[in-house]
Amino acid sequence: MSSAAAAQEVADQKRALRSEVRRALRALTPEQRASEDQAIQNAILNSSWFKESKRLCAYISCAQLREVDTSKVLSEVLSPNSEHGHAKDLYVPRVEDKNRNMRMLKITTMDDLVKNSMNILEPSPLDASGNAREEVLSTSSPVDLFLLPGQAFDRTGRRLGRGGGYYDTFLMRYQELAKEKGWDQPLLVALSYSVQILEEGIIPVNSTDVPIDALVSSSGIIPISPAALARI
Repeated sequence: MSSAAAAQEVADQKRALRSEVRRALRALTPEQRASEDQAIQNAILNSSWFKESKRLCAYISCAQLREVDTSKVLSEVLSPNSEHGHAKDLYVPRVEDKNRNMRMLKITTMDDLVKNSMNILEPSPLDASGNAREEVLSTSSPVDLFLLPGQAFDRTGRRLGRGGGYYDTFLMRYQELAKEKGWDQPLLVALSYSVQILEEGIIPVNSTDVPIDALVSSSGIIPISPAALARI
């Protein structure tokens, strides 16, 4: 099979899996989702790796996309007197164009977010004083932790995104930067409803898919990589 045909086959398999998982997510009752949302966020907030993190990137959950809720984690990070470890710098995604370009910008309050054309909350590029927000790829300090969304995952660290390639592209850029600077690589932790965790070997991957270090589901934290096993 030619490499183009093989790539097309992987793309078709991913598309079919995405629609299967979307159906399973639609079948979850609001009560099931709310109870898993709470269990997942509590597991994160009570974990030592979260409490010890100083800088993290996290996604702003979107109900229409049926992503695991992150609002409790975000408000905890932004709260001035949080019980969950020391003060943290928080960076959240802003999609710049249709070509996989996404930036992670620093916010200090949920009021820093504005709705984009898709009705998804994103940080405005400028802060209240009109200054450009600090960006992860140009900050002088490393990020310890990424909290990642996705469509499906397995226990070997495979992650199936929504098909835009934004996270994989950003993560590769950040990992490259960390390598150049001699920083420790951040822990890549995905948040997942139980129906999104698939049997091993089902999720097809190609060379641009970045594996995750750990998964958090309502039944707890699943460390996968050696880095996660050492820290979780």
